[in-house]
Amino acid sequence: MENLKKVFLIIIISFSFISSKPLEPKKINVVIDASHGGNDFGVISNSITEKQIVEQVTNKIKSLNSNVVIHLTRSNDTFLSYEERTDFINKIKPDLVLSLHVNSSLNNKTSGLEFYVAKETEFFEKSNEIAGKLQDKFSKDTNLKISGIKNGPFYILKRSDVPAVIVELGYLTNENDKKYLIDDKEQNKIAKSISEFISEMK
Repeated sequence: MENLKKVFLIIIISFSFISSKPLEPKKINVVIDASHGGNDFGVISNSITEKQIVEQVTNKIKSLNSNVVIHLTRSNDTFLSYEERTDFINKIKPDLVLSLHVNSSLNNKTSGLEFYVAKETEFFEKSNEIAGKLQDKFSKDTNLKISGIKNGPFYILKRSDVPAVIVELGYLTNENDKKYLIDDKEQNKIAKSISEFISEMK
């Protein structure tokens, strides 16, 4: 009987050690959506296209080391419909979607970064909070004008079942913005800012 008690005591002690093992921190999952692609060029200025710029920036983000699991809707020049993009997102159920775009305007003096969220979704408050923090991050890391957060009832924002933000990285129709957008070093800075931001997400 005494031996049996010792066996039970050993088992209980063993389980207490197992249960006290610290849990690994949850990995943050983020989808980076490079807009357009394939026969959808997006904004075009001479031979420069929106689809090329956002693909380059997206791949730079992916290449940076971080504690975040990054999923790309596309990593090459492939056309994906809005439905295919949101299906991909909703299967993964990431913590955040960042959809990267480049802007245009009939007024070539219009410039700066813009952020869009959708008021029509249950994730509006969280998306708006993230957009605000990302805006603050860019305001510290770039000299470009920050044009603020706007409501954008866009498909990828409304149909993603997670917080989602569209980031307009600048205006291809503005000469200063264009120089910034196509410069490899500046693209690296954009990628670094986004990578650092998502790495700090809790």
